[in-house]
Amino acid sequence: MALTFHSLSIASVQNLTEDAAEITLNVPLHLTDTFRFLAGQYLTFKATINGEEIRRSYSLCCAPYEGLYKVGIKRVANGVFSNYAIDQLSVGNTIAVMPPMGNFKYIPDTNAKNNVVLIAAGSGITPILSIAKTILHEEPNSSVSLFYGNKGFSHVMFAEELENLKNTYLTRFRLFHIFSQESQGIPIQKGRIDRDRLTKLNQAFLSHDRIDSVYVCGPEEMILSVKDFYEASGINPKNIHFELFHSGSKPKTETNITQIESTCEVELIIDDDAITFQMEPSDKSLLDAAQRAGADVPFACKGGVCCTCKAKILEGSANMMVNYALEPDEVHAGYVLTCQALPSSKKIKVSFDE
Repeated sequence: MALTFHSLSIASVQNLTEDAAEITLNVPLHLTDTFRFLAGQYLTFKATINGEEIRRSYSLCCAPYEGLYKVGIKRVANGVFSNYAIDQLSVGNTIAVMPPMGNFKYIPDTNAKNNVVLIAAGSGITPILSIAKTILHEEPNSSVSLFYGNKGFSHVMFAEELENLKNTYLTRFRLFHIFSQESQGIPIQKGRIDRDRLTKLNQAFLSHDRIDSVYVCGPEEMILSVKDFYEASGINPKNIHFELFHSGSKPKTETNITQIESTCEVELIIDDDAITFQMEPSDKSLLDAAQRAGADVPFACKGGVCCTCKAKILEGSANMMVNYALEPDEVHAGYVLTCQALPSSKKIKVSFDE
């Protein structure tokens, strides 16, 4: 079934730093199955701000076993939704929320004996915190090393919770703060997390460890540095996982196609209902054409970063302009990001229900 928005009330709003807050949602009992999630996944929010519908996705910072639904939101300069959320949302308010989604996820195995490296910068800690808590709680024989980059200690989101984790799992959780504008008295822990610093950090703290998997979330440069460093270190690329909050990084696929050459007949299936319409060369994407036809299709970023608008092509074919989110096996199975998809056949059948 296609994902839809649900009206959830705000249970609490807690300041984390000067420019970040943790928002806890009330999920009623009848929606607990709908909102079941895996560590690392995100929620998509919808609100009308200054007369315009705005959608944004935020990662859950809680672990599934906690039975909570929390997101961490950091204020962004000129960020319409982040400023609205931090300044205006309060206990008792309601907001439209789509059920959890996302390919950046960790599925725990109670019998695993893994050494997992987690790397985050700024608000990239939100899905990483969820993954860290899940591993430590669900895998008693696994260990976690977390490198967390910020300008300084006052910018550290979830500082108290991270310290509590360190104290609770003394032998299995190592936390390393990396500050770009503040000194901790340890030279290798001052600066940005780039390839050179990764080399020094690994030599100092992980040289005797077997690394089974790496999860990273943060700015483009850091993500690419981490990916290149660990691939060069011999880690299987399949075991290096990363999450993008924006489309600044290199897409998994990219084409020069920007529009279709002629009209295309589209059959769209959503919530067990079929809608037929013509897609015109002027339509920017399959999603754009579906919205013009009046279909209430799910979407969030419209930049090919999240998986909210993911659908499966049942007949016909399509190309994506960019793809930052889908894995190669999903593309091979016929899935597309409809916000980036342009039909390459005269007729296409696509389903949001698969």
